[in-house]
Amino acid sequence: MRNWFYTQMLYILPQHLLSLLMFKLTRIRYARWKNWQMRWFINRYHVDMSEAQEPDTEKYAYFNAFFTRALKPSARPLSDNPEALISPADGTISEAGSIDGERILQAKNHNYTLSALLAGDDSLANQFVDGTFATIYLSPKDYHRVHMPCDGVLQQMVYVPGKLFSVNQYTADHVPGLFARNERVISIFNTDYGPMALILVGAFNVGSMETVWHGMVTPPYGHQLAQWDYRQQNIGLRRGEEMGRFNMGSTVIVLMPKQTVEANAVLQNARNIQMGQDLFYRIQ
Repeated sequence: MRNWFYTQMLYILPQHLLSLLMFKLTRIRYARWKNWQMRWFINRYHVDMSEAQEPDTEKYAYFNAFFTRALKPSARPLSDNPEALISPADGTISEAGSIDGERILQAKNHNYTLSALLAGDDSLANQFVDGTFATIYLSPKDYHRVHMPCDGVLQQMVYVPGKLFSVNQYTADHVPGLFARNERVISIFNTDYGPMALILVGAFNVGSMETVWHGMVTPPYGHQLAQWDYRQQNIGLRRGEEMGRFNMGSTVIVLMPKQTVEANAVLQNARNIQMGQDLFYRIQ
């Protein structure tokens, strides 16, 4: 009942205004405030600060710097399987597997289309028909930087305005077309496997999404679709390199073309995964 009430409230709450407030609260530099925030968060979510590149919380200028903290390289070793595309993030597998024509499984009894997810760009959507996908949910306790599943050269980025529904499993089960309704940042890369889409999906209280080549994309929260063409800039990122980050919890969706990769067979709904672990395997 509590989850149902929360989901219904999200339809009527000023999602962007409250998310902007969270953005500002997590950047307050007043020492007693930001140190209290971090202590509460570490205790609430059992954060292991021994993994952090900077384990001393008092050295973070504000809460969001702590929240998006870098980890020691040894904390997330990359898969040594050369045929594996790695998970771009820590989180929980919401769904992973084959795309059915243009339809992607969101949750039991819920699907959405490639075209809707990719902002109505049918030529882009057609590149992933019958392909492979994975949806990874990042909870507040997870590491919040997003990395490359494989080597890639950036082609374009698209900002898609939208709602900011929560993206936890309950809302995925109950809000139709959730990931195609929420605000998102779509990045398209050329890879040895063909095109790859990495999609950062915004959510309630996600005050910021950014990429390493652009910086902060949101806020401000836009009302119009925006596109950037990077084909002439030769921006290449290696497997495991950071490509972006979130403030607070959200979702990453990976799309790959038909007959190029298959999902790791052990990936099942609600299974935890860490950045660097096997996500997809090349089809031989």
